[in-house]
Amino acid sequence: MILLLLLLALLAAGWWLYVPDEDRTALERRWAPAPSQFVEVAGIRLHMRDTGPRDAPAIILLHGFASSLHAWEGWAPALEARYRMIRFDLPGFGLTGADPAADYSDARAHGIVMALMDRLGLRRATLLGSSMGGRIAWSFAAAHPERTDRLVLLAPDGFASPGIEYGQAGKVPLMLRALPYVLPDAMLRPSITPAYAQPERIPEEVFQRYRAMMLAPGVRQAIVDRTGGHMLQPPEPLLGRIQAPTLLLWGDQDRMIPPSNARDYLREIPDARLVLLPGVAHVPMEEAPEESVAVVMAFLGG
Repeated sequence: MILLLLLLALLAAGWWLYVPDEDRTALERRWAPAPSQFVEVAGIRLHMRDTGPRDAPAIILLHGFASSLHAWEGWAPALEARYRMIRFDLPGFGLTGADPAADYSDARAHGIVMALMDRLGLRRATLLGSSMGGRIAWSFAAAHPERTDRLVLLAPDGFASPGIEYGQAGKVPLMLRALPYVLPDAMLRPSITPAYAQPERIPEEVFQRYRAMMLAPGVRQAIVDRTGGHMLQPPEPLLGRIQAPTLLLWGDQDRMIPPSNARDYLREIPDARLVLLPGVAHVPMEEAPEESVAVVMAFLGG
């Protein structure tokens, strides 16, 4: 009888904690109004926005882990006034959702960027990436210098750190394995707040957007798959091949990828410069959009 009661209690707790994916149509209606569009690229239905003058130099923006193209909204007015601004939800995130091939490697991301450039008729573009998107951007620039004009990296990922070693598949903690079935605020908020120097100032709509994108169909399982399948490789041989002038942009309060990591990139990338933003953490485009985009505009204009 005690075992039966315990089983019933566990079932009841599981039912109470269970959070299903949200309806795709409703999510797209709320979070993908114009100028959002959905295009088939490399076998994936990409959620993207393509704004600004069509004959202007193109910039492709790559967001960070568990984020979406909405992260760049604060930069859009400045960038799209002078550049063709192209941003999309990377496969496994946002309204793009899971990759049917379940391939979340950097090489797969490079192929998608290349295919999108070809679809849009872009011979070259500036790549701009944040965190994980920064790693995809610089590794693309290393592999395809002939397609890369300039490079802007916001606290890019790529070097080994405690718990993340070269040549080893990512470890998936037990709590993360439960992600496809649950998403309590007590789990989500602590994963977002370290990205901000002043987390108490995170707008509620931003938190709700992150939550909505996590609940897009297939995204939570894709995050588990990406984490378990990623294998970091030593970046030095690739960084030395980068030919594009490179801006490193870091918040001096970044606790997720500390500013001290910048010296590794400055040492390895042939033409790189660093700008530190005071009082800003890991997502300057969201926390300090006006100050951070001004630095980017100055670099691109120069």
